[in-house]
Amino acid sequence: MTDTAVEKTLAVLEALADHSRITDIARVTGLPKSTVHRLLQAMVDRGFAAVRSDGGYLAGPKVLVMAGKVLRPVDTVERARPALRALREESSCTVHMAMVVGDELVYVDKVEADKPYRMPSRLGMSLSVHCSAIGKAVLGSMGPVESDAMVARLRLVGRTPNTITTEDRLRAEVAEVRRTGYGFDDEENEVGIRCVGAAIRDHTGAVVGGISASTLAMEHTMAQLTALGPRVLSAANTVSTALGYVE
Repeated sequence: MTDTAVEKTLAVLEALADHSRITDIARVTGLPKSTVHRLLQAMVDRGFAAVRSDGGYLAGPKVLVMAGKVLRPVDTVERARPALRALREESSCTVHMAMVVGDELVYVDKVEADKPYRMPSRLGMSLSVHCSAIGKAVLGSMGPVESDAMVARLRLVGRTPNTITTEDRLRAEVAEVRRTGYGFDDEENEVGIRCVGAAIRDHTGAVVGGISASTLAMEHTMAQLTALGPRVLSAANTVSTALGYVE
């Protein structure tokens, strides 16, 4: 195929994500209807497009299979890793990434700070939403209805004297996350450890987890952690972009 033919094919495939009719695809791509029809037929033959019952077209099974492979969890971690490492270097904190699993979070990656100590977290460990920086960031980045429903389902168990155990206080912090984009764990999950976290989204725009910078409370005051918030948010946005999210 020539470069021009490849460009036309990719243009039609991209348009297929939002349009199903040949007329509409021809309009947005600027290609003749005959060319669009020919390319779509070739895509159908190869499994990259399929014909709908009403005569329109949609993405084919091969596109879905490829998307599933690209977005598998291990690949998600690989795509996020550069941003996590950069945040570790900028913050001198241990950086975590966790994914939403039901009403909990699960650590899927961890980049340790260059410190003489190690954070007690480990990959595969579950994390409560209500007492973690990532959890609050996730709640604050969801739509209000989805967020309120999750808050109502959570068991607000006290893990430390600082843990939030009432819905009113948790909702107040969630509202603050909506304003700033990041949330905090001020020794709420474990005594002596503070975190600031921000949510990440996948290619559909759904909130799927988040990242956080964690430190010892004796090393960072809450004021210092607050100042770090925008950098964590920026890193989370970079991860979201790597996962295919486009605002």
